[in-house]
Amino acid sequence: MTLSRGSHYLAIPGPSVMPDAVLRAMHRPAPNIYTGELVDMVDTILPDLRRVAGTEGEVAIYISNGHGAWEAALTNVFSRGDRVLALATGRFTHGWADMAERLGIRVDRMDFGRQAAIDPAAVEAALAADTDRAIKAVICVQVDTASSVRNDIPALRAAIDRAGHPALLLVDCIACLAVDAFRMDAWGVDVMVSASQKGLMTPPGLGFVFFNERAEAAREHADLVTGYWDWRPRANPDVFYQHFCGTAPTHHLYGLRAALDLINEEGIEAVWARHAALAHAVWAAFDAWGAGGPLALNIADPACRSHAVTTVRAGKENGTRLRDWVSAHAGVTLGIGLGMATEEDPASDGAFRVGHMGHVNAQMVMGALGAIDAGLKALGIPHGPGALEAASEVLSRA
Repeated sequence: MTLSRGSHYLAIPGPSVMPDAVLRAMHRPAPNIYTGELVDMVDTILPDLRRVAGTEGEVAIYISNGHGAWEAALTNVFSRGDRVLALATGRFTHGWADMAERLGIRVDRMDFGRQAAIDPAAVEAALAADTDRAIKAVICVQVDTASSVRNDIPALRAAIDRAGHPALLLVDCIACLAVDAFRMDAWGVDVMVSASQKGLMTPPGLGFVFFNERAEAAREHADLVTGYWDWRPRANPDVFYQHFCGTAPTHHLYGLRAALDLINEEGIEAVWARHAALAHAVWAAFDAWGAGGPLALNIADPACRSHAVTTVRAGKENGTRLRDWVSAHAGVTLGIGLGMATEEDPASDGAFRVGHMGHVNAQMVMGALGAIDAGLKALGIPHGPGALEAASEVLSRA
């Protein structure tokens, strides 16, 4: 006998839950890709994407995942031999930096570990020491999906400015766009990359690169740019197909339009507030469980935690055991402990992640927490009491 029958809940940090409105919008015949409603619809998508990102700059859409957006950003800004400062707080800046090195870019890495955010003072010192201004750009993530850390992007921009350094600021918001607050122009971000499958609630397949005039000036001299990744024709096409360097991703665009309608209806600030309340409920539950057992939030400082995903350390093997149990017996899938290997736990099976991004509400989060609570009891994993009460108290105040 299993209690997992019914709608399965994918509580992982992307792909996120797809709204019915998005799925309905995609369930349609293929449109004319040259003229008519598709062309007109894309004209409405671009300003809404800018609104979500908080920018008056340009946006280019790629048929890709987030890794494609990474490469697009790099190739439009850099030339071979250029130098970049990569600020790692988990796994994903390292991935972006690895890609840069394969393109012939020289990478200086500052690794702040997997349990802490970027230290702006350390970045300021590194840039001040770059007296010949060889560093062309700083790259980082706002939220690392593996560690669940959230970096303070305005503080990072302020550190670059205090150093008097001309470096561009490139930020990966793949995990957190339309989840954690982000204001590209107000925060002085020159390039931001994201993708469709998380806060934007659309299936994987669309990558986005937002860029301002400073980044466009760098594009003038970038020798890595290729015809496919070039953001100029995509942002300002002479003909519609140039938006996508060929055939448009028709059904993804219909889905994205529906997702943006949902965001517009709720309002972006309300979207941010909803995610903050749900995240705080998750944290309250784990704080209660952790008071009587091995469970602990990976990021100790609440100010440095993402509202999109929560990474939990549960003790060796407990992460995998708990994930397997809640999937098989409660119909909930939790995220793997990505990049959380330690000397004591080389398999990362002592960590797991809870995604709470996109099309998620209170009953979904409380349901996932209830499944975890049942799993802890069924598996005999030590834990403190009152977790569900603590979470519901947070939500009642919200």
